[in-house]
Amino acid sequence: QWSEHFFFGDKDFRSALENGILLCDAIKPGLVRKINRLPTPIAGLDNLTVFLRGCEELGLKGSQLFDPGDLQDTSIRITYFFRDSDCNRKLKNVLNTVFWLGKAASGCAFYSGPTLNLKEFEGLLAQINCTSEKSAFK
Repeated sequence: QWSEHFFFGDKDFRSALENGILLCDAIKPGLVRKINRLPTPIAGLDNLTVFLRGCEELGLKGSQLFDPGDLQDTSIRITYFFRDSDCNRKLKNVLNTVFWLGKAASGCAFYSGPTLNLKEFEGLLAQINCTSEKSAFK
């Protein structure tokens, strides 16, 4: 499944994607020529920017793309209440991009990789919503 490329080990969705490496590896082979593998936040932002440029090259519009800051860890910067609602919004932005990229990939004649399973995708979105609702009542 296409969405399986976004998960590995015991990392959560945001943690698995925040350095951009997995996203750069999952997009069209050859589109991202150089991935910055340094373990720094700046390297992650570089990778996310390159990934988003690749999405644009594949036909996604600016409104379909998340902001690179949507995958940054917000735990230190804002209070608990705002962090949860802000995190939920940011993860939805990332999921929106993953959805549109999956749709674009399934419509490309040259693409022969895994496809986006809409049922799994809806389940992931529901899981994020459920987690957000639970944390709001803590």
